[in-house]
Amino acid sequence: MDTPTPPAHIAMFSIAAHGHVNPSLEVIRELVARGHRVTYAIPPVFADKVAATGARPVPYTSTLPGPDADPEAWGSTLLDNVEPFLEDAIQALPQLTAAYAGDTPDLVLHDIASYPARVLAHRWGVPAISLSPNLVAWEGYEEEVAEPMWREPKRTERGRAYYARFGAWLAENGITRHPDPFTGRPERSLVLIPKALQPHADRVDERVHTFVGACQGDRADQGDWRRPAAARKVVLVSLGSAFTKQPAFYRECVRAFGDLPGWHTVLQVGRHVTRADLGEVPDSVEVRDWVPQLAVLRQADLFVTHAGAGGSQEGLVTATPMIAVPQAADQFGNADVLQALGVARHLPTEEATADRLREAALALVDDPEVARRLGEIQAQTAREGGTRRAADLIEAELRRGRTE
Repeated sequence: MDTPTPPAHIAMFSIAAHGHVNPSLEVIRELVARGHRVTYAIPPVFADKVAATGARPVPYTSTLPGPDADPEAWGSTLLDNVEPFLEDAIQALPQLTAAYAGDTPDLVLHDIASYPARVLAHRWGVPAISLSPNLVAWEGYEEEVAEPMWREPKRTERGRAYYARFGAWLAENGITRHPDPFTGRPERSLVLIPKALQPHADRVDERVHTFVGACQGDRADQGDWRRPAAARKVVLVSLGSAFTKQPAFYRECVRAFGDLPGWHTVLQVGRHVTRADLGEVPDSVEVRDWVPQLAVLRQADLFVTHAGAGGSQEGLVTATPMIAVPQAADQFGNADVLQALGVARHLPTEEATADRLREAALALVDDPEVARRLGEIQAQTAREGGTRRAADLIEAELRRGRTE
């Protein structure tokens, strides 16, 4: 039998975003069940969700837009997107330093967006493990993606000021790394997505990054959903929690699926769109501002998704064909990967008309090759180990840290 790992204090750090918090929760629950004391630094809006795992929330005030913020709060340019994370990190670090005074953890876990966690782990001299809820950098990523993306912003006064401020903040805290590898090249990383969803997976350094796949749990605390008895096909439409202000797109979905005989549509519209914004809605379309997504997907025949990492992996784990309509960030790459896997169609938002959506739906739901590919990926993902393997690897890092 394996020797049990002595209980330790493990500190997790994240930001107030569903796509960053949810993937970590089952790992945290498992670590608590194994007897570890887990603290979880998180803005108060997620404190109850964290507490339900058995971890102790460590609340801090964040300046980032909250989980229900208007998507326009994030701006429209690359610098608009990244500057708030640095600003938040700088103001959060003193709060977190004070919160952990006299209670240094044995190991730090952190979301990819939690810069203060890496600074604190450096100060404390303890191991740090990134829990990545989405794709990670492969060999050649900087040349192929990062450098072209940043070429113009780095030439601007604003871009140079961003890097100067970031570098100065790191130097103040004893870190000599450039901001780019600091944010994108962790020393150790557990990747909480299926390897099938990772672009250029054959070029990822698996000495650093370990793919453990989906860590989803049963999500019973989110509620249940029952498939209508008369439904021949069920389609879930969801653009996640952040980029939901898309009434025109939802109207196209109502037109695409609302009059298909025997089809039932679950339409999640978020908090910025009302039923009145959709026009006439037939009885076969169920309009919600939020749904227990995994519960619906376990009974659905089709998933119309923004292709966020969380939604994409839920579609793969439940073997649900997808229409990917990406909105931002890594979603465009995820959509391309899903289409290349043969389990989805990628439709840009401007092309996601009722006719195109219906055409894609009918082509996907009864295609035996799509079903075969989904079955293969579902089995591959299960073999990656999920929650238990993630906890095993974290404990291995604890044991290694104690012997060094």
